[in-house]
Amino acid sequence: MAKVAIFFPGQGAQHVGMGRRLAETFPAARSLYDRAAEILGYDLAALCFSGPAEELDSTVISQPALFVTSLAALEKLRAELPSVALSCEVTAGLSLGEYTALVFSGAMSFEDGLRVVKRRGESMQAASDATPSGMVSILLLEKSQVEQIVAEASAHGILQIANYLCPGNLVVSGEIAACERAAELAVAAGGRAIPLAVAGAFHTRIMHPADESVAEVLATVELRSPEIPVVSNVDGRIHSDPEEIRDLLIRQVVSPVRWEDSVNLMLGEGCDDFYEVGPGKVLRGLLKRISRKTNCTTVNDSFDETGGV
Repeated sequence: MAKVAIFFPGQGAQHVGMGRRLAETFPAARSLYDRAAEILGYDLAALCFSGPAEELDSTVISQPALFVTSLAALEKLRAELPSVALSCEVTAGLSLGEYTALVFSGAMSFEDGLRVVKRRGESMQAASDATPSGMVSILLLEKSQVEQIVAEASAHGILQIANYLCPGNLVVSGEIAACERAAELAVAAGGRAIPLAVAGAFHTRIMHPADESVAEVLATVELRSPEIPVVSNVDGRIHSDPEEIRDLLIRQVVSPVRWEDSVNLMLGEGCDDFYEVGPGKVLRGLLKRISRKTNCTTVNDSFDETGGV
């Protein structure tokens, strides 16, 4: 019998129009947007459904938008494939998506999760505004090569590996001059370098004091032991103690995302039937690079559900 894993996307997967068909089709999905408007104080559904893109893409808006829309897609999964949601063996989310996974697992409520995500987006935007910085995806190079690039480019400013996504796809994050130098070195080494359209150097020490701000709001939130195991971005391991989870969510703001390790843990647990729930197909593509033959189904607002990778 197949073992099911469900994972949720992070910032960057957003697009204008996301969630509209979910809200029109599933009352439980529509309810999430209505509840979100009360908590956030603005019409999140209107921004998701109609944009403008510049506002939706901002860190302050995109994080709550992806959190709610991914949970709206989960309502579709529950309605159409209830046995999948009920039989899930392990769950995870990429960066922001970890909060979605924790709500799905029963570790925190939707309302508390949204309040934390709201503060997270606001504080990460503030940290980005304080220090001009960015992120660059480096493709086609080994981890050791990227580590060498970071060591050399760090002479031009703060630079760290921020995302260990899959073999041949790592993301570096840091001050602008260091990112530019890293891109030059990556191309010279035979790789590709793609600057990312993000506000700043996420998952590095540049995000301090955003971690302190997240800690403040997390201190007001009730966390419970997950009913479904959740893999942490920080160490690629499963944790059940609520206080450990709280600490890891704080550390996640300034720590690299170990997504490849997280997926390998799920594969090691015997999971062979994956569902990417939420906008986009980024995680499905990463899974293909880690384990080509593992099945993955996309469940999102476009109603594009295709098994296999």
